[in-house]
Amino acid sequence: MMVILKTIDEVRKQVKAWKKEGLSVGLVPTMGYLHEGHQSLIQKSVEQNDRTVVSVFVNPMQFGPNEDLESYPRDLDADAKLCEATGADMIFNPEPSEMYAEGFCSYVNMTGLPDALCGLTRPVHFKGVCTVVSKLFHIVTPDRAYFGQKDAQQLAIIMRMVMDLNMDIEIVGCPIIREEDGLAKSSRNIYLTPEERKAAVVLSKAVKLGQKLVADGEKDAKTVVDKMKALISAEPLADIDYVEMVNMDTMKAIDRVEGHILCAMAVRFGKARLIDNFIIDCRNVDKNE
Repeated sequence: MMVILKTIDEVRKQVKAWKKEGLSVGLVPTMGYLHEGHQSLIQKSVEQNDRTVVSVFVNPMQFGPNEDLESYPRDLDADAKLCEATGADMIFNPEPSEMYAEGFCSYVNMTGLPDALCGLTRPVHFKGVCTVVSKLFHIVTPDRAYFGQKDAQQLAIIMRMVMDLNMDIEIVGCPIIREEDGLAKSSRNIYLTPEERKAAVVLSKAVKLGQKLVADGEKDAKTVVDKMKALISAEPLADIDYVEMVNMDTMKAIDRVEGHILCAMAVRFGKARLIDNFIIDCRNVDKNE
């Protein structure tokens, strides 16, 4: 039977009991308001581990002053039903005061990787992500942790943090889960009006266009990005934050479509800031040419 725990001590006690039995533990960190994308991460963890912990915590540290911390959607009852139905064993749902005691002043920060894409317009975001994920890793001590490819920059940053800080955790990246019309599933999709929801499909259309251009042999990164931007800009309700092609491992902008590449975008539709991307490893393709 799945349990919902609110305190760090309770979580540690339960995980220690599992590990004493020799059981492996998977962690799926989330901010709640779970959808099929999160569910796919939980399913993967259930497949690969004896026990699965899902954290549901809207982390105030990763929100900037004018972002949607207060309005971010929350529904713990629905989250619990999805987690239990998918086979999770525990939800860790702490209060901010449990995660950040009074006087909290220790942070996990990173240079380089957060300085592009979402990090440019959300300067505090990845410091908050690294700090909370590091805390969750220390609290839950999982064997594996699961993150979605939709947040590709976050995935790259977490993998680098784990490597740099010698954390004994396997990071498992999982594919983007999409609606039938192609829109990437996101908790923030709830902000979309019906008109904005229709318009937002342009993101997945831009992804397909970019993938096709690369598959057809286009090697100029600017050409790919410009054509994707033109497609998105033709949608009146779309307000582009960025569309960029970068090296997946360094997040540095590239001129040529070669190596391990990430083509990522963030676009606003009314109140909603939505992200999407595709990742292509050209290294194997290039070797075969």
